[in-house]
Amino acid sequence: MTHRRDFVKQVGLLAAVSCVQPGLLLAAPAPYKAGLQLYTLREYIGQDPKGVLAKVAKAGYQEVETFGYSPEKHFWGMKPAEFKAVLAGNGLTTPSGHYDLGNFLRSGDEAQLMATIEAAKACGQQYVIVPYLDEKLRATVADCRALAAKFNTAGARCKSAGLRLGYHNHDFEFKPLEGTTVYDVLLKETDPALVDFEMDIYWVVRSGQDPIKLIKDHPKRFPLWHVKDMDKANRELNTEVGNGSIDYRSIMAYAGTAGLKHPVMEQENFAGDAFQSIAQSAAYMRKNLLSAPKKA
Repeated sequence: MTHRRDFVKQVGLLAAVSCVQPGLLLAAPAPYKAGLQLYTLREYIGQDPKGVLAKVAKAGYQEVETFGYSPEKHFWGMKPAEFKAVLAGNGLTTPSGHYDLGNFLRSGDEAQLMATIEAAKACGQQYVIVPYLDEKLRATVADCRALAAKFNTAGARCKSAGLRLGYHNHDFEFKPLEGTTVYDVLLKETDPALVDFEMDIYWVVRSGQDPIKLIKDHPKRFPLWHVKDMDKANRELNTEVGNGSIDYRSIMAYAGTAGLKHPVMEQENFAGDAFQSIAQSAAYMRKNLLSAPKKA
């Protein structure tokens, strides 16, 4: 039980703090965690997955996004539970993964989908991300509507398992298609209660679109971003975040509007040492982006 004199002391201390630093009494939003798409290190992780994950943590990342899972090889030879344990040993978690759902999207056969959901849950992920769409699946608007229907089905299965389904874009989604675009159809035809989107900001910019306008037009639909910068001299190349032509500080101001939960750095090509590059990006993100003011 708290005695009256202790209560008085506590009240006095709080009053003193409020006079000197009133902001300390307000629950400041926790900064975002720095995430890395492991495809960035695709040339290395297969050779020494545990060593690479240790280097990722040392470079300043707290989260990783997976790619390339298969029921035969699992996560670079590690079954989901082992992979989760290795991450934990390095202070890492994995909120999301890119998974091939091509069989399900082509035929509707849910075996691949359910195996993916099982693997994602076992390693602690919350998001199953569709990373790409085969060209044959998106040739017409009718094709895209059929895809959206399958996304809704997959989203419902994910939701029942405590997960979320997401879709990651490239640039082809923004090309004209029968008076609209693949991306417009997917955004309009998918149920926001079931399907999220992972905005790859580099590809949005490279396609000539404005990420901020996209966020404003579709609020709360982008809980994951790929934070990938564009080389100033060659738009087809990546560079370290903060070193390129994309104004991430301005875009980050709309994180709240987007519903952002996980900013994921990705760099597909390097001018120098890959591990030095990812450390440089992590440092920039942590200093300039991850605790930036966010519009509601």
